[in-house]
Amino acid sequence: MNAANDDAAGQEPELAGARPRVRDRIFDTACELFYRHGIRSVGVDAIAAEAGTNKMSFYRSFPSKDDLVAEYLREQQREVWKHWDTAIAAYPDDPRRQIEALFEAHLVAVEDKACRGCALGNAAVEIADDEDKDVLSQLVRHFKKEVRRRLRKMAREMGARDPEALGDQLMLLMDGGYFTRLAFPGNTGPIAALMPAVRTLIASQLPPEGAR
Repeated sequence: MNAANDDAAGQEPELAGARPRVRDRIFDTACELFYRHGIRSVGVDAIAAEAGTNKMSFYRSFPSKDDLVAEYLREQQREVWKHWDTAIAAYPDDPRRQIEALFEAHLVAVEDKACRGCALGNAAVEIADDEDKDVLSQLVRHFKKEVRRRLRKMAREMGARDPEALGDQLMLLMDGGYFTRLAFPGNTGPIAALMPAVRTLIASQLPPEGAR
């Protein structure tokens, strides 16, 4: 009996590696569907069908859809921090250049046609304001608070006059870049102004070159 039939029967083989393989397939499928269509609009049936398995196999792998969503959000966070750390790694002692490099990498990612925005930001749209005790909302809000903290820290290390304000302004540009790019296909809209805006904000927070 092949893997598809095992899934259909709800009895997957006990061979070493069989369960992780099915679980990974479900997880990878869910990540793609959540990112493309949103968390709330994608149900367990759709995930199982797209992954070539069934609900019984799904619930063997994940206790609930919320558990799967939480893992998806945690994985997205890991990917963001990996991307972030890679972008700034070449400038360990130059916080200003770190910020510029971070936004240069951000621009490349945003201009990719496959980009549908920030996965955590997209999830935030689907969470009500009064859901602050929910695990999923906590994951999203913690992530966004950490982005804000990191940007403010970089602004402080750069010597900005008001690092909290600069960090918040940069975060607005970062999040806004995703959505303006989606609204103006082909990278024809305000996203083209991202790097000039970043550099203008930074310059406004630092003394003139000759005064340093």
